Amino acid sequence: MDQTAFDAWLEGIAALTERQRLVALESLCLPGAEAAGGPKPDDPTGPPAASPPNARPLAEAGGAAGIALLGQRRVDSFGCPHCESRDVVRWGSASEMPRYRCKACKRTFNALTKTPLARLRQKDKWATQTAAMIEGTSTAKAAARCGVHYTTAFRWRHRFLTSLSGDKPKVLNGIVEGDETFILESFKGKRSDLPRKARKRGGTSKRGLSAEQIPVIVARDRQGATTDAVLPKLDRTSITTALGGAVTPENEFCCDGGTAIVAFAKRAGIPAHVLPKPGKPSRQAPDYHLNNVNAYHGRLKEWLRRFHGVATKNLPNYLGWRRTLEAMGKDATPEAMILGAIGLGPYQQQTL
Repeated sequence: MDQTAFDAWLEGIAALTERQRLVALESLCLPGAEAAGGPKPDDPTGPPAASPPNARPLAEAGGAAGIALLGQRRVDSFGCPHCESRDVVRWGSASEMPRYRCKACKRTFNALTKTPLARLRQKDKWATQTAAMIEGTSTAKAAARCGVHYTTAFRWRHRFLTSLSGDKPKVLNGIVEGDETFILESFKGKRSDLPRKARKRGGTSKRGLSAEQIPVIVARDRQGATTDAVLPKLDRTSITTALGGAVTPENEFCCDGGTAIVAFAKRAGIPAHVLPKPGKPSRQAPDYHLNNVNAYHGRLKEWLRRFHGVATKNLPNYLGWRRTLEAMGKDATPEAMILGAIGLGPYQQQTL
């Protein structure tokens, strides 16, 4: 390519779509991927095609090079992880990952620096791990797929979920439904110093609401954007901490009339529509109901059932896991999960 053609090519980069940029980066960073049996890029002008379950995703096909390609998007979005300056340059490589140097603070870093995946090894197995997470398989089955120890698979799961647990929409839009649900307190994995007598396998908890039931607040708008939180206590202060800023006076807020949630809406000046149980719409106002959030509660609890109990200390991670799968929908891929793990989850990307 002569200089004139090269200059014209550079000028055209600004007009590329995000998908076209990804395909271009793949071609530049992994020139031998297709010859080695890696995935072939699809039409760059159209949406990315969904990969079949057994297809080798980009990150898996390229190993550390594929992770570097995904990590480049983080560097482009956030710049230096130390001072947030965007004035960075390439600075060699280490452990098969390119390094960068910030011209402002003079420090070097790679795409995973200050992310939960920093210093995590065996990058060639990350795509297999995230594929198992998309399917919701057990830790034992994920470990068998990846060829790692059970404890390694468990540690990987929660390292990948750390960023996703905080990936929530900044603001919900339009009509918002808010309601609490309760999940049984669990000390799964704790072998000593239990605050209560251990339950026998198949044992039951106290009937009805009790201190053994952990409240989880969920707010969801009609476009499917969802925010949630584990509440230390079901009161106005806790709900304000969880929903403050996401639910605003610009919303029409549907709730079930619980004392704490109504007090939250009233104190924040949010128009509230208190619905009689079980939250079904009335003929006079058919748009105001809790069907959306109640359906989400059902899907969440049905999905959690496969884990045979979730330790309460890890519950925020599992809420983020389910929230991410709902947000991604059919577009959930290992690449998308890895991007979420390094701070580019579906809601985070909407704000960039």
